[in-house]
This record gives sequence, structure tokens and C-alpha cells, in this order.
Amino acid sequence: MAEGFARAYGSDVMEPESAGLAPALSIAPLTHKVMLEKNIDLGHMYPRSAGLLKGRYDLVINMSGGEVPKSIKAPVEEWEVHDPIGEPEEVFREVRDQIEQRVMGLVNAMRNRKPPRSEGPAAVVPSRAVDSHRQPPRK
Repeated sequence: MAEGFARAYGSDVMEPESAGLAPALSIAPLTHKVMLEKNIDLGHMYPRSAGLLKGRYDLVINMSGGEVPKSIKAPVEEWEVHDPIGEPEEVFREVRDQIEQRVMGLVNAMRNRKPPRSEGPAAVVPSRAVDSHRQPPRK
């Protein structure tokens, strides 16, 4: 969800990537459904492992409650977000809306930050952010 919102709302200030500490095999159907209600199609996305992420990140958003792999060297911001897997559709909507608000706050903060002096007043420096989430094991 976070990557979908970040791509939809913040592609001008970030290059989001999403990965899980223990990713599921696929994105939950209810996740797809509630995101389509916001006109965001996750059909092209798939769960990835945080261990597969390469590159430099300016910020990691951790929604897992677990520890981010040491191989990812970036500041970590912890977001306490309920995992809706196994919950009713309404819980998915509540979690979706909470994530949307947090992502919008992050996007707005990135848009409002002042560029470093050496880059001049018109410079926009895109950032790379990753959110780290978990999916519970399948029952």
C-alpha cells in the first residue's frame, strides 16, 4: 500500500521501493481491492524481500516492528501500522487510510524541505525511500 501511494502521490520527490522482512507470495486480494477504491492499481507490483534491495536509500520506513537488515544503511523511521492480513475488509480500509495519510505527510515534508545551498533555489533532489513491511506466515 505504501509504495502504491508513494508512487501515485510523490513520484516527483522520491523513488519508492517496497520490501518485506518476510514477504508473502503475493499481494492479498483485499489489498488490491481497497487500493483500487483509491484508483491505485497494484496489479504490477509483487512482494519482494528486503534482502534483494540494492542501492542507497535516503530513508527507510519500517512498518514491520522488526529490525531492518544491517545491509541497508539509511535512517529508519518507524511507523506503527496494524497488519490487516486475516482481518475484515473494513480493517483493510482503515489501514489503507492510515498509510495514505502517513505517506502524504512524508511527501509533503519532502516537497517542503529546502535544498542544500550549493544546488540553488530551483533544485529538486529526488530521494529514494523504502518501506519495510512483514506478512505473517500463511496458515
